[in-house]
Amino acid sequence: MLGIFDSGVGGLTVVQYFLRRKPGLSFVYLGDTSRVPYGNKSLETIRRYTMEGVRFLVDQGATDIIIACNTMSLCVEEVRCEFPTIRFFDVIEPAIEAVERSKGKRIGVIGTRATIQAGVYQERIKQRMSRVDVLAQACPLFVPLVEEGETDRPEIKRIVRRMLHPLRQAQIDTLILGCTHYPILQEVIAQAIGKRVTIIDSPAALYAMMERTAPNLLDEDDSSTAQRRLCFTDVSTQTKAIVRRWLGHGFELERVNL
Repeated sequence: MLGIFDSGVGGLTVVQYFLRRKPGLSFVYLGDTSRVPYGNKSLETIRRYTMEGVRFLVDQGATDIIIACNTMSLCVEEVRCEFPTIRFFDVIEPAIEAVERSKGKRIGVIGTRATIQAGVYQERIKQRMSRVDVLAQACPLFVPLVEEGETDRPEIKRIVRRMLHPLRQAQIDTLILGCTHYPILQEVIAQAIGKRVTIIDSPAALYAMMERTAPNLLDEDDSSTAQRRLCFTDVSTQTKAIVRRWLGHGFELERVNL
C-alpha cells in the first residue's frame, strides 16, 4: 500500500496528479491539518510530528511512503533510519533530478519562507551542479490564495507577477515550484514568468521518478477493489471544500488521531 503524508492539504496535489494518470491507484493519505503549518515549528517538533505521521501510515499498512511536504523532507534521512523496512520518497530530490535533466543554467526556486530560508534546494543544486546560478524567492501569499480557491481573479495575477518579478528580471531559465500547493497556480505562474522558462512542479517530477525507479508502486487495482483513504487530524469545512475542488466528489474524509 502506498502512503502519502503531508502536514496539511498541499499533498493532495500529488494525489490529484497521480490519479489523473492512474485512476485505479490505491493509497492512504494523511494530512496533519490540526497542527499545520509545520514550517514555523522547531526542527525537533517537525521531526516528532513526522515520525508520528509515518507511524500512523505504517500501522495502516503502508509499505512505501511519499513525504509530500518540503518541510518534512528535511527529516527524511532520519525517518529512513527509524523505519528501515519502508521505502520513502520526498518531493525535493525528484525536482533536483528534473533540473539536472533540464540543463538549465539560471535556476529559480520559489517556496514558503521556511523552505527558502532552510536553503535545501539551493544547497543540493549547487552540490550537484556547481556552475549554475540559483536564485530563491519566498512567496508566502501563494498558499492562502490556493487554499481559498482564489486563482483566476485579475488581482491574483498581479500578486503573482509582483512576487516573481525579481526572478523574471534575473532572466532565469528554469523554475522549481518548491511547494506542493503551487501547481494549482501553475498556469498563472507560467504567464508571469515567461514562455521561455521551464517549470518543474513537485508532483510531476515525483511521478516521473517513481515511474522510472518504482513502477510497481503505480500499479492500478480494479475500480471495485481500489482503496483510497483520505485521513486528516482535523476535518474542517475548508478541508472538505479543497478536497471537492481538487479531487472531485466521491471521497470520504476520515478524522484520525496520531
